[in-house]
Amino acid sequence: MIPEPTNPRALDARGVILAIDHGTSGLKVAFVDEGGRVLAAEFEPTPVSFLQGGGAEQDPADWWRALGIAARRLRDRGIARPDSVLAVACSSTFSTTVACDAGGAPVAPALTWMDHRGAVHVQRVMGGWPSVHGYGVAKAASWMLRTGGAPTLSGKDDAAHVLFWREERPDVYHAARWFLGSKDWLNLRLTGRCAASPDSVTLFWATDNRDINNVKWDDSLLRRLRLDRGKLPDLRPSTDILGPLTDEAAQELGVPRGTPVVVGSADLQSACVGSGAVEDFAGHVYIGTSSWILCHVPFRKTDPLHAIAALPSAIPGRYFCANEQDMAGGALNAVLRNLLRCPGDIREDTVSPEAFLRADTIVQSVPAGARGVLFTPWLNGEKTPVDDEQLRGGFHNVGVDTTSEDLLRAVYEGVAYNTRWSLGYVEKFTGRRLDPLNAIGGGAQSDAWCRILADVLGRTIRQVEDPREANARGAAFLALVGLGRLRFEDIAGCIRFTRTFMPDPAHRNVYDRGFRAFRDLWRRNKGFYGWFNSSKHTHDN
Repeated sequence: MIPEPTNPRALDARGVILAIDHGTSGLKVAFVDEGGRVLAAEFEPTPVSFLQGGGAEQDPADWWRALGIAARRLRDRGIARPDSVLAVACSSTFSTTVACDAGGAPVAPALTWMDHRGAVHVQRVMGGWPSVHGYGVAKAASWMLRTGGAPTLSGKDDAAHVLFWREERPDVYHAARWFLGSKDWLNLRLTGRCAASPDSVTLFWATDNRDINNVKWDDSLLRRLRLDRGKLPDLRPSTDILGPLTDEAAQELGVPRGTPVVVGSADLQSACVGSGAVEDFAGHVYIGTSSWILCHVPFRKTDPLHAIAALPSAIPGRYFCANEQDMAGGALNAVLRNLLRCPGDIREDTVSPEAFLRADTIVQSVPAGARGVLFTPWLNGEKTPVDDEQLRGGFHNVGVDTTSEDLLRAVYEGVAYNTRWSLGYVEKFTGRRLDPLNAIGGGAQSDAWCRILADVLGRTIRQVEDPREANARGAAFLALVGLGRLRFEDIAGCIRFTRTFMPDPAHRNVYDRGFRAFRDLWRRNKGFYGWFNSSKHTHDN
């Protein structure tokens, strides 16, 4: 039996949304009220298996198990009555792909957005003469005309994942009834119904979105990719009611049978809504496992040289400027876990929250510029503003007097430099200076990181309240709009900020110099990474 609400942040009489935020590191379930306030959230981690040759897999059964555990913990807190839940809404990782049977049972591990084993197959499809940056010009132009972009040669898109299964695991390809993004797989398990939103299938790179109000699968692109349309879901707006919860799912979540499930959105687009940046050219910066700079735009165009495009948003009938970088908080996690760890910091390959708090304190004790140490965060290659899966990270300009504290500060600054690199091209793409930027994601909890971002980017950073909950908040906003209880134009007024960080002019010169060095490291070493990592891959195989 669910206890009555006793928490001082308990809901008002209007009700709550049960928001599911599925990320790379785990699955979160939250109660969000109609004003966008996250009343409570529970998180359960899920493992990632990294394999030789660029594999990064997860078991969808672990997601479902984590959903049940987190939901039970949430309802046992007595924050909300079961009958107060208005709807269920999902947000999930963009470009994590599931191959499953008709009922949703996986026929293979899911390929996460970090898996790039399909790169060689994408490169074969997209190559041709004349070639620019590995793309056949005619092919790329045809793709961009329809989709606004093209499959990335790094092989981390849904398109590459399905190509990998078709070419290297034909047993999986033929056994699958559906190829789904992770959000759409979760919805299938919740409702027994299969559908996707236009935003969640973007990285299959097989939809025509020239008419943003009529996004549809494109037969010519499907033929070129040799993908079976019958294995891909129909498309519905993110605010549509997909259907009621199944009896099994209702029992798992602890809410009434028949509770509606909203189609929802992928994490980038959901976070954009949850950050409050819903007006055109209102920007936000996300620092989580990965990082991105995003904003909505009133036009459709593409910058093919820097992998930036206007793509379908979670808001029906709108485009957003898509630009994601591969590693941010993930780089900090890797450095703390593998290089700077202390006893007690490691728990099942996850760095403890206490370690991050200590890191935040340490970073603030080191002067701007990390005493000359530079860190490049390309631990898993990069997506934007360069698309190169063979890039790798590292510490540079390390001396005999360099300390672990300097290295730690350099990680924070290196992520900020990478974000500045991306921001420059996003602002060129939009023709606007994005200022202020709403900061969300786990990294935005860090005052030190927000301060560094403000100084390195030269932009005002507004630290969104409960920044880790932006995806859940965005999913809830989509559900509330779908239920007719909120309008998109009301969302910005629902956002609260914890702190605002203005750029410190005293740090401008050191960070301008550091940024020039950061970009120069890429320019001078990109050929080395390409040679060394491709040779290593050939040798290993």
